[in-house]
Amino acid sequence: MAKDGTIPAPDGSGRHVKLITADDVTAYLRTHPDFLAERPELVETLNIPAPSQGPGVIDMQQVILKRLRAELDKLKNERSEFIANSKQNLAVQSRIQAAVISIIQAPTFEKLIEVVTHELPELLQVDFITMAIEANADSPQRAPVKGVYVLAPGAIDAALGADSQARLRREIVGEDAFFGETARQVKSDVLMRLRITSGSPDGVLCFGARDPEAFGPEQSTELLFFLAKVLENSIRTWLDLPE
Repeated sequence: MAKDGTIPAPDGSGRHVKLITADDVTAYLRTHPDFLAERPELVETLNIPAPSQGPGVIDMQQVILKRLRAELDKLKNERSEFIANSKQNLAVQSRIQAAVISIIQAPTFEKLIEVVTHELPELLQVDFITMAIEANADSPQRAPVKGVYVLAPGAIDAALGADSQARLRREIVGEDAFFGETARQVKSDVLMRLRITSGSPDGVLCFGARDPEAFGPEQSTELLFFLAKVLENSIRTWLDLPE
């Protein structure tokens, strides 16, 4: 070290850089008292001695350090949870996008129904997906396509509520009207209302899972609502129906 307190730069350039001393660090911390408070992660790396105190005196320094460490652990946990949720959301978005593409690319109306009831379960990683539509006076009592069911008039309002677009349930037994022979295997489900056209009965897109915790009332429905809207438009297009 030179007399002026500098040392040669490590890059071999011949320059000299000032060596930071303990006094420099002390002076900096005195002029920046919030430095550690703004960087609580540094507290874990410091070896701060406890001050000598008499009996019955609370060590406030240790209390503050303990609090800072607890806050830091909380921030780390929240960050990990946020990252995990972000990854899960991205995965769900990718699956919904793949499902939408499959619906749009269906070459016939019959293939569209097959895509929804037979291909979407694998794409969306859902055990069962069915469709159901309310009957009117001219409707057959049974749908000619497997995975599509005919409901009694008013059944959808009774299940979802007259003003509701969706119903999400956990720890249940599925209903035969919506899931047919697979109903007893359904332990949680989602029903999404389908309004194909103002002049026709409502339908419903049904998601069922064997896992009783797969679906629940607290879950977001935005992506499923988007999928239902795509399906409504595709059905209208194939059947040449007005909105």
